[in-house]
Amino acid sequence: MSDSLRSDGGAGLRFGGARDGLASMMSASARPVLKPSTGPDLPTMVGALHEAMINSLDSDKLAAAAPGEARKLVEETIATLIATGDYPVYGEVRQRLVSLVADEVLGLGPIQALVDDSSVTEVMVNAPDQVYFERDGVIHPSDITFRDDGHVRRVAERILSQIGRRVDEGTPMVDARLNDGSRVNITIPPATPVHSTITIRKFRRDRYRIEDLIAAKTLDEKMAEFLGACTTYKLNILISGGTGSGKTTFLNALSAYIPRSERIVTIEDPVELALQQRHVIKMEARPPDMTGAHAIAQRDLLRNALRMRPDRIIIGEIRGAEAFEMLQAMNTGHEGSLSTVHANSPRDALARIENMVLMAGVELPVTAIREQVASALHLIIQLQRFPDGVRRIVRVSEVTGMEGSTVTLQDLFVFKPEGIGEGGQVIGRYRPTGLRPTFSEQLMLMGCQLQPELFLDGATR
Repeated sequence: MSDSLRSDGGAGLRFGGARDGLASMMSASARPVLKPSTGPDLPTMVGALHEAMINSLDSDKLAAAAPGEARKLVEETIATLIATGDYPVYGEVRQRLVSLVADEVLGLGPIQALVDDSSVTEVMVNAPDQVYFERDGVIHPSDITFRDDGHVRRVAERILSQIGRRVDEGTPMVDARLNDGSRVNITIPPATPVHSTITIRKFRRDRYRIEDLIAAKTLDEKMAEFLGACTTYKLNILISGGTGSGKTTFLNALSAYIPRSERIVTIEDPVELALQQRHVIKMEARPPDMTGAHAIAQRDLLRNALRMRPDRIIIGEIRGAEAFEMLQAMNTGHEGSLSTVHANSPRDALARIENMVLMAGVELPVTAIREQVASALHLIIQLQRFPDGVRRIVRVSEVTGMEGSTVTLQDLFVFKPEGIGEGGQVIGRYRPTGLRPTFSEQLMLMGCQLQPELFLDGATR
C-alpha cells in the first residue's frame, strides 16, 4: 500500500519522517496553533479573595454566629466580592471557588474536602504540592495543592488553635487529638527541614463490629467465635501489628464481647477507643507543657487505675515503662486486660514488651521478666496490612509458658496467602493449625466449652 494519501501526483501527507511528516507540515504552516485554555487560576483567586475577606468581614459578628450561620455569612460575602471584582468564573466553577474560600476562612483550607470525605481515612500533607490520602487501606496522590509553605503553616496553626496547642521552632513536633477524636501530627522546621507536614488520622464515627471485620476479610467466623470467647472469659490479649494495620480498630470491635456489667478503665495517648459499654472511664496521657512540667505519663495513669476498682484495664498502646505495671496488674488479679503494641510478629511483640520493662529501670534479671510475660499473657493477635489495602489477622498465637529461658508460643490460627487475583487482591484463607489451646480447661471451668471443630481445618459447623 502506498503511504501517500493522494494519487494525483501531488505531495502526500505522511505521518512519519522528519522532513515531510504531518507534524513538520503543521509546524511550517503560517497559521498560529491555538492552545487550549487552562481555565481560571483558582489557587490565586482563593488567596486574593481570602485577603479581601479579612478586610471586609466583621470578625466580631462572625465569631458570635453559630457554625451554620457563620458559613452562610462567609459565602454571601464571598459571592458579593466575586460579583464586584474581576473574577471570570461562572456556574460550577464559581460555586467551587466560593466553597474553597469558605474552607480557607472557617475550615482547613485545601484539605477540608478530604477531611469531610467519609471514605478517606487519613490525610497526609508532605509539602505544598504533595498531598496524599488513604482510602480503603491504599494511599493515593491528590491534585490538591497549597500556595506555599506559609499556607501549610497557617492551616497547621489553625488546627492547633482549636485545641489550645501551638507549634513553633522551640516545639516543632505536635501530636494531638482533635475535637472529633481524630489524631493529628504536625511538624515544622527544624524537625522537618524542607517543609512543614500535617498528618490527620480520621476518627471513624460508626464503630466497626466483628461482623464488619469478617465482611472486610480481616478474620473468619471461627476466629471471631474463638476470640470472642477469650475476651468474654477474661484472658489477657495483646494485639500486635505495624502502623496502620488496624490494631485499634480491632481492639474496639473485640471489646464488644466484654460484659456490660463490668467496670472498664482505658488508658490512651491520645484517646482513640470508642467502647460500646456503659461503665467506662477514659484516662489520657499528656505531654509536658512549654516549661517541661505537668506531664502525665501512661505509667502514672496505670498506677492510679489500679486504685479505681477496675474489672478490666485496657491500654490503647504500650509504648514504654508502663509495660512493667501492666504485667504486674495482669499477674495480680486484673484479668481480661487488652492492649496493643507495634511489632512485626508475636515473637517480636514479646521482645518489645521485655525491652519496655527494662526501660522502667527495674532491677530484674531478663529471665524473671520473661517469666512474668509468660504468666501474664494468654494470646497474641498479629495484624498486617496487605498490598491490596486489606488488614488481616495473619496469626493468633498462644503463650504456652517457658522452656529454659525462652517464652514459648504455639500458633492456633494462621492466614495462608495463595496468590494474587486479577484486580491485585491477595487470595488466601484462614486456617486453624489443629492445636487446641492449653487454657481450654480453664475456660471450661468457667462455663465456656470450645467446640473441637473450631480448631480443625476444613470442618463445617
